[in-house]
Amino acid sequence: MNDEVIKLIKELLNSEGKLDCGTAFKISAKTGVEIAEVGKIAQEIGVRIDTCELGQFGKFKSEVANGDAKVFSALKPLIDEKKRVFCKDAREAAKGVGLKSVRATLKEHKIDVKYCELGCFKEKKGKKMVIKTKTWIENGSGELLFGKGKTEVLDVISQTGSIKAASEVLEMNYKKCWTHLKILQTNLNEELFETTQGGGKNAGTVLKPRAYELMNAYKQLEKDIEEFANKRFKELFLKKDK
Repeated sequence: MNDEVIKLIKELLNSEGKLDCGTAFKISAKTGVEIAEVGKIAQEIGVRIDTCELGQFGKFKSEVANGDAKVFSALKPLIDEKKRVFCKDAREAAKGVGLKSVRATLKEHKIDVKYCELGCFKEKKGKKMVIKTKTWIENGSGELLFGKGKTEVLDVISQTGSIKAASEVLEMNYKKCWTHLKILQTNLNEELFETTQGGGKNAGTVLKPRAYELMNAYKQLEKDIEEFANKRFKELFLKKDK
């Protein structure tokens, strides 16, 4: 084993006697030892890895932040059929935007991470049963007023500054993206956005304060419903797993 790596691991343990993920990567960079080898050495000397920088476990797990449209666009082609992405690819996407944006994007889009570079897990085993929820708001006639799709369109427009850019990030037809906005604005009978720099596909789009209020309210409602559903699901279906 590499004595320098062992020395640094022991010197840089956190208050719980574990090695933070970020610290492990710093040791790798300082010593020139591959990150997988740092993880292996930590395991061999009985040191556990803590606080995954991609938010899979540790203090970042409960972090609250908004995802980044550009990060999602970069990760989307790399997501497998089980909605997972390699640890290495997720960290690569963090360059220039920061790990916090990646953590938030993974959490917001419910993307899992596989094959930890430190060797914490090769591939996560899926749970036998999981609860899924879907939340949307209708009017008295049963017509959709607000839901995840329209919220996502508004969210990406707020980040990119135009409907055209948002449609490209979401891989959505421009006309469909525009229709989402018009239906939303018509059904709610409220002004939610305005265009700048002339008209057409190249026009900029600025959301009004009410659009942000609706986005935040929907995200909070969705979060509250998911938390309650998960709690009741565990109480009613997973009693034996406790």
